[in-house]
Amino acid sequence: MADSSTQSIVIGASPAQVAAVICDFARYPEWSEAMKEVEVVEEYEDGYASQVRFVIDAGVLADEYTLAYEYAEDISRIEWHIVAPSKMQKSQLGSYDIDDNGDGTATVTYTLEVELSVGMLGMFRRKAEKAIMDTALKQLKRRVEASAAAG
Repeated sequence: MADSSTQSIVIGASPAQVAAVICDFARYPEWSEAMKEVEVVEEYEDGYASQVRFVIDAGVLADEYTLAYEYAEDISRIEWHIVAPSKMQKSQLGSYDIDDNGDGTATVTYTLEVELSVGMLGMFRRKAEKAIMDTALKQLKRRVEASAAAG
C-alpha cells in the first residue's frame, strides 16, 4: 500500500524560474545528489518532456525507472507517474505545485506517493521518504536560487 507525503519550501525566485529548473531534467545530475543519470525519452510538441528515465542511488533506494509527466498550462503544477513497475517500485505518483507568493518568492509543494516492491517497515519507509523529499527540496532551492542570482 502506498502512502502519500507532502513537504513545502519557499524559494527566492519566481515561479517561472523554479519551473525552468524542475523541467530541465538533463541537468538533474548536476545538482541532485541521488540522480546518477537522467534521460529525456520523449517530448511533447512544445518541447516539454513527456517521459524521462532516471537512474538513482539515494542510499536506501537505488533504482532505474521511467516517469511520464504532465504540466498545467501555466506550469504551476507538474505531475508524474511511473510508466511501469521497476526493481524497487510498484508505483510512483508525484507532483510539484508552484505558488507565487507575490514578493519575488515561490512556495513549492512536493507530494510523493511510492509503493515499494520490497518490504520495508513503515517507520523506516517514512523516515527514508522524509529524508529523500527534504534533500530534494533543499537541493532544488539551492539550484534555483543560484540560477536566479546568476542571471
